[in-house]
Amino acid sequence: MTRIFIPRDAAALAVGADRVAARLAQEAAARGLDLTIVRTGSRGLHWLEPLVEVETPSGRVAYGPVTPADVVPLLGAGILDGDTSESDNHPLFLGPTEEIPFLKNQTRLTFARCGVIDPLSLDDYRAHGGLAGLTKAVAMTPAAIVEAVTLSGLRGRGGAGFPTGIKWKTVLDCPDARKYIVCNADEGDSGTFADRMIMEGDPFVVIEGMAIAGLATGATKGFVYIRSEYPHAIDTMTRAVGIARRAGMLGTSVLGQGSSFDIEIRTGAGAYVCGEETALLNSLEGKRGVVRAKPPLPAHKGLFGQPTVINNVISLASVPVILDKGPEHYRDFGMGRSRGTIPIQIAGNARHTGLYEVAFGLTLGEIVDTVAGGTATGRPVKAVQVGGPLGAYFPRALFDTPFDYEAFAAAGGLIGHAGITVFDDTADMLKQARFAMEFCAVESCGKCTPCRIGSTRGVEVVDRIGRGIEPEKNLALLTDLCNTMKFGSLCALGGFTPYPVMSAVTHFPDDFVAAPVVEAAE
Repeated sequence: MTRIFIPRDAAALAVGADRVAARLAQEAAARGLDLTIVRTGSRGLHWLEPLVEVETPSGRVAYGPVTPADVVPLLGAGILDGDTSESDNHPLFLGPTEEIPFLKNQTRLTFARCGVIDPLSLDDYRAHGGLAGLTKAVAMTPAAIVEAVTLSGLRGRGGAGFPTGIKWKTVLDCPDARKYIVCNADEGDSGTFADRMIMEGDPFVVIEGMAIAGLATGATKGFVYIRSEYPHAIDTMTRAVGIARRAGMLGTSVLGQGSSFDIEIRTGAGAYVCGEETALLNSLEGKRGVVRAKPPLPAHKGLFGQPTVINNVISLASVPVILDKGPEHYRDFGMGRSRGTIPIQIAGNARHTGLYEVAFGLTLGEIVDTVAGGTATGRPVKAVQVGGPLGAYFPRALFDTPFDYEAFAAAGGLIGHAGITVFDDTADMLKQARFAMEFCAVESCGKCTPCRIGSTRGVEVVDRIGRGIEPEKNLALLTDLCNTMKFGSLCALGGFTPYPVMSAVTHFPDDFVAAPVVEAAE
């Protein structure tokens, strides 16, 4: 019997993976072929999706991107024979999956199983190292678990980069009897998909990470807050929680060791601002998703007024390997205060789009030119936005910036969720600056004036600049407005909107020059 692996990740489904699987099953039945189709997560090579992998005696062999019309020719080329001497002449033949350069050059710690296993098979999960971290954690004291996470250098992968161990220790030290773990899966940044990929491709690693967080802090209940736009992730996580509960991974006695921890899946209502941790807490409590003032911090008074750990999906999914391999193993990757690996998500006008997990330290130029292969159009790269719609635009002059929290901050940017969007030389950066202000105006929760009013006025000011109306005066006004938003907004939505705006103004000044407009006399 031959096993064929086809992703059921949303990115693969969007380009026809279900149709490819159905056609393959149809042909197998008609021909009496002995094969099993395994639906996996995505490997993250999005320009090659749907990626079809065939199990051979020497390992998996990949073909892609495969359409339903390619199924019969591929079968005719003998992809099921285990001998690639015929099929390696097929134009879709990619060779051994693990040898594809985009995948081979990665350092996969968090995403090691994604695209490899059946996401809902706990046996597959165990066979590939799953539950090793939790098994060690149940034999440790809470303080020892927190110490391991602290020593690893893990920082929040949701954007802020706050040390995870410090957050956990704060909750552990709270004397309250009731505590919570909240997984922020409201991945709303454009060009980001790591959270969705791991939830759809390896959901048990998120569950395992949350259970370890519960053991470490004394929390007995966890919530995964998933944005409503991720129906496949919601379904996969819901089913995985049920499987984990029945297997004793969750419940009144985690792995039979006496500690209680359970998880509930909640669907977000679709507001971008609910990715901000306090707005998310309000939404979880059934209230309007509005940002809360700090203090108190959620670690002291969070969900339902109780001490709460709020971590991003990737932060929690990184914890099991730390407990399994040891904090030193994880800390050995990276540079400076940026330790471990980061799942870089490449999108936009790039030749090789997808997820690339690597240790911190590659330069932006290496990521764009070597990993992403430059632009899909073949035109010169003009700008790269790093960190989602609130990230700064970097010109080629800054491509020597290493992918590191402090290095990006020093260059006037932020890593954020590690999404990278590539633009070629046809991009109009004034329009991109306007989009940032408009995005903020649409998505603002409305609680604070700098964000609510500042973004609206920002759109108007950029429009005046674009029409050539008093450009110097309006550029000065835009700068002042951005300073007010950056330092006066209640949360990162208004506070970070100035990054794309001012970086566009600073690095691409020619795009903010228009022919002067002479106002008509009244």
